[in-house]
Amino acid sequence: MNNKFPSFNRQPLVLYLITSFTFLLILLRLIFLQLINNETYKKMSDENRIRLIATQPIRGRIIDKNGFILADNRITYSLIIKPQYVDELAWQKYKSKISKLLNISLDSLQKKYANGLENKNFAITLLDDLKVDQIIKFKENESNLNGLEISSKIIRNYPYKDVASHVIGYTQPITDSEFNILSKKGYKLNDLIGRTGIEFVFEDHVRGEWGGEMIEVNSLGTFVKSLGVKPSTQGKDLELTIDLNLQLVAEKVLKDKIGGAIIVMDPRDGAIRAMASKPTFDLNFFSKDFKPQKEYDELFNSSNKPLFNRALNAYDPGSVWKIVTAIAGLESGRFPPETLLETKPCITYGSQCFREHNDLGFGTIGYEDALRVSSNTFFYQIGYGVGVDEIYSVSKKLGFASLSGIEISEQENIGLVANSKWAKEGRGWGDPGKTPWVPEDIASMSIGQFVVQVTPIQIARAYAAIANGGYLVTPHLSKKVGQPYSNHKPIKIDIDPNNIQLVKNGLRKVVESGTGVSINYGVSNLPPVSGKTGTAEDGEGGSDHAWFVCFTPSDKSELLIVAFAQNTPGGGSVHALPMAKEILKVWNNNK
Repeated sequence: MNNKFPSFNRQPLVLYLITSFTFLLILLRLIFLQLINNETYKKMSDENRIRLIATQPIRGRIIDKNGFILADNRITYSLIIKPQYVDELAWQKYKSKISKLLNISLDSLQKKYANGLENKNFAITLLDDLKVDQIIKFKENESNLNGLEISSKIIRNYPYKDVASHVIGYTQPITDSEFNILSKKGYKLNDLIGRTGIEFVFEDHVRGEWGGEMIEVNSLGTFVKSLGVKPSTQGKDLELTIDLNLQLVAEKVLKDKIGGAIIVMDPRDGAIRAMASKPTFDLNFFSKDFKPQKEYDELFNSSNKPLFNRALNAYDPGSVWKIVTAIAGLESGRFPPETLLETKPCITYGSQCFREHNDLGFGTIGYEDALRVSSNTFFYQIGYGVGVDEIYSVSKKLGFASLSGIEISEQENIGLVANSKWAKEGRGWGDPGKTPWVPEDIASMSIGQFVVQVTPIQIARAYAAIANGGYLVTPHLSKKVGQPYSNHKPIKIDIDPNNIQLVKNGLRKVVESGTGVSINYGVSNLPPVSGKTGTAEDGEGGSDHAWFVCFTPSDKSELLIVAFAQNTPGGGSVHALPMAKEILKVWNNNK
């Protein structure tokens, strides 16, 4: 028995050690929680105790130069169901009642509900954009429809639907992958962001900032008190150079065309007064929560490519290019202003005889008459005489083969102007050294075919330089002082002013007695107009394109129009000129 007493006497010591060790662990844990990780757990506690009721910012309006609203916001109401509060039996009863009450098909309701369940949504939208009478009917029966409610949100609204759609652009919710980056800039999940056009370029200007109210809740989640309110900040309005009156007529004259574009610009500073592209699309489609597959396919999968901005895409320019060849001949010194050349039914280059468009020729003529009648064989001789690189050099001075500088450059194509270096390097598709320059190329290039592709906005810049006496302008859409792109000053180009004036004289003759004379028919009080018609073969194998460019008044010009009808055979004077004529009439009447 004596051997057992020492063991019994050690028990208090063991208990003491265990207790001390336990308290030491607790102390260390408290130090860890209260001192080392204090901020982390305080933040977690606050997140459990404090709630933020976010307030969506109102996006700034986009308005035209006269104050007409092109984009604003409106409140939309939707009927939603929270499936976690509704069992299958209740849903079948609700579905029938909602269908009769709000005049919605049972199939539509079931489809949306099933899709929401499949996607594990906690709130399923059953009907968007509720009308006032639908809201009233629901509110009258709301007590019998547990789990259903009306939700409201601010959406982007475009009062004129498809007008200037490629210019204004659209917004869409940010994606999950974008949220990881944009959350640092104050964006919320499913927040809207500009995707194209002005909405994209001036996103920071028009979006505004989120606000909200901080509230404290208890452990049961019940409201205790408000900790303060930060109002959301409305986005700033953005004023454009667009003139809605001219924009509307530009859209109208394109209605009967397969495709095309209109640009109306002030040649003095590059301010865009109208920019239309056909086909167009309704910007309000992107504000819908539910986007029907048929409408989606018509936008994104259609061969007509309605999202494609034709005003900034490249096409064969045909005869509107001849001003470039004319200036190249004058600037080179090989074909001075007094040059007279014999025009012929056709002239052979390489293995092909390149024809005059009237198959007869126009006799012996100079620059001004060559532009007036749009002679092909005159400009073949000029182009072949100066060579491809001289034409390319002049084209660069006039802004071709370059981006125009317009704000919505994400839609812009740089185009193509052939040169000897390009040919030696493989023409963009062949092996270097195996696609040499051939005589046929220079003939085509001289009249704007095949090895030349330019955009309507580039044509507008080049003709503006003729209209304003030799200054290259930067096209721009934003009017507000201090905004990017709106303060570019015209750049004096390195071309003899006398040569520019000679071409300008020729363009005046086009409208006085040449291929553009019909601009004067049936119109009174128009100031003098100068311009150029163009018919271009489609390098991609389609029907001919029709072009017409004009500016007015011929001296001290205030307005320039580029009218382009894609794959519309018959000639620029037949299809493009009448479009420009309607715009001139509206502009002149408004003045």
